[in-house]
Amino acid sequence: MGGTLLEKVEQHTRLAGHNRVAMLLFRLGDAQLFGINVFKVREVMRRPPLERVPGTHALLAGSCDYRGQTIPVIDLAAALGYPPLRDEASAHLMVTEFSRSVQGFLVADLQRMVQCDGDRLEAPAATLGFGARVNAVTRVDGALLAVVDVEQVLAGIDAAPAELSVQMQRLAGAHTLAPRRVMVADDSLIARRRLVELFRQMNIECVVAQDGREALDRLHELAAADPAEGVKLVVSDIEMPRLDGYALTRAIREAPELRRLKVVLHSSLSGIFNEAMVKEVKADRFIAKFQPDLLAQAVLDLLPAEPPAD
Repeated sequence: MGGTLLEKVEQHTRLAGHNRVAMLLFRLGDAQLFGINVFKVREVMRRPPLERVPGTHALLAGSCDYRGQTIPVIDLAAALGYPPLRDEASAHLMVTEFSRSVQGFLVADLQRMVQCDGDRLEAPAATLGFGARVNAVTRVDGALLAVVDVEQVLAGIDAAPAELSVQMQRLAGAHTLAPRRVMVADDSLIARRRLVELFRQMNIECVVAQDGREALDRLHELAAADPAEGVKLVVSDIEMPRLDGYALTRAIREAPELRRLKVVLHSSLSGIFNEAMVKEVKADRFIAKFQPDLLAQAVLDLLPAEPPAD
């Protein structure tokens, strides 16, 4: 399955940047389909022997050797409220890479890869009962597909720090920025909270959007309003329902009233392919999640300075 997966990922790379995404489908214990972006998946395999350390987080099934590297293994079924898979010999291991870290997730049953249109992905209704660990839903051959917010799962186990270093806080305080306002677009609640807190430490106000379509609509509204209420910089996730970060950046560059905006793509996706797409859609920077000081420095570099007083 691993070799086949890598071959298929290559076939799907042309979808990125056109508001389409390739999803790897899996199940966690019943008929409900779940999905994850294939660009985050390195390999899939049968569950290997796991080494357990007493006193670790309840969702950590243990660790294993992956190509000479010891990686943590998270019981994704338990994280989503299903019976644990740590002792199930039939379970599969999905090896993933997020924000420069590698980890494995236990799933019950791997399915196939499908292509999803971004504009058909939508935020799940609270009544569906998925909670914060699912950030989008759509239909595949009539069946409901739930896209797992892996950032939320990982943050519940080992949250990345949202604090700026003392040195960066001082540097931000010394900068005169105009306006001190940015657009933040991210479908992950945990990511939005971290970004708002980071910019609060920089004394920068955030206009927040939950997906690329909402961000684009809001940017057009701001462009037509009082310039003092506008933004000069957008910090956007790449994976989002309705309009992804690549497509959002393309739309910004194609709109005369928006094309001068600075765009920072801020994502847990990584790799050479992603870097190439960032250049293709003409984003100004790419910052891997979650590196507060690097993101803050990019904002200071890209936001215009306040004009000197007469």
